Amino acid sequence: MEPFLRIEGVSKFFGQFQAVKDVSLTIAKGEIFSLLGGSGCGKTTLLRMLAGFETPSAGRIFLDGEDLADVPAYARPIHMMFQSYALFPHMTVAKNISYGLKYENMTPAQRKDRLREMLDLVQLTPYADRKPHQISGGQRQRVALARALARQPKLLLLDEPLAALDKKLREHTQFELMSIQARTGVTFIVVTHDQEEAMTLSDRIAVMDKGSVQQIGSPTAIYEYPNSRFVAGFIGSITTFAATVAALNGDQVRLHVADFGAEITARAIENLNVGQEVVLALRPEKLHISHDCTLEGNVIAGQVKDLAYFGKDSLYRIVLPSGALVSAHMVNASRGSGTRADWDDNVFLSFDPASAIVLPA
Repeated sequence: MEPFLRIEGVSKFFGQFQAVKDVSLTIAKGEIFSLLGGSGCGKTTLLRMLAGFETPSAGRIFLDGEDLADVPAYARPIHMMFQSYALFPHMTVAKNISYGLKYENMTPAQRKDRLREMLDLVQLTPYADRKPHQISGGQRQRVALARALARQPKLLLLDEPLAALDKKLREHTQFELMSIQARTGVTFIVVTHDQEEAMTLSDRIAVMDKGSVQQIGSPTAIYEYPNSRFVAGFIGSITTFAATVAALNGDQVRLHVADFGAEITARAIENLNVGQEVVLALRPEKLHISHDCTLEGNVIAGQVKDLAYFGKDSLYRIVLPSGALVSAHMVNASRGSGTRADWDDNVFLSFDPASAIVLPA
């Protein structure tokens, strides 16, 4: 894809503290791109530099071929939707959405048409005359989104857009955002600390830590093929074990795992050598729990130490003979306990070699 937004070697210092460290990435037109990371990782600082609220200490930013270095925030074809929504409490929904249009070179009739289009887009036409306190949190979020889109920006920046919503409303609104973005074609950059939100919304994700980008890729690539222990641990749940490369065979590697007291087979990564120390990482949902030891793939024995029932699935913590703990999920596909493992049961865990993640130590 042709790069629509180019960030080249951007850094930002606040005194002696470096908040953003030599970040380079490209974003395509019409993409939903997420900056994902914990508090203080630099994602919001990077977003503010894109908006023009902060000036890079080094590096350059190009949007649609234009260098933004000398373009002030108010003149950039970029709008930002704030976490707090920043709606005017004394204005109606319609006036909030149309507020920025009075600065556009439009006739009154054109402004009225644009307002109607935005109200229809976010499905708020029946609420046009209400004040922000008279509508729900999800509706206020859509008002803020419509106001940001009304002036037809080239790029929309969303800072923790769903943080103020409850879990069910957040899940519903994620799909609404995706639908609205698909209909408008505007490029979205989302800043979030919520891994599930980033995985649901994004075409691609940049995982950030301590001011640097650790990995860029699709949600599937980030989750299934993390490039470091940090990324593997930050995205979803995972259990890690120290391991040693025992043998290499094509695209597979044989690992000795001391906590298992055995060797297992995994998908190999580049630049492995026999005797090298690595990390084996296992996702809970990739593990199968059974009372039967005649399973395919890698098999290890253990005992159920803890069990948490969540309705749709259950989380098990299995203690191995070495004392190490492994987390495993089991989907509750049928009613009743059936043959499911219970507290203190002796069980066997199995996993496919392809689902085992090998990482540099």
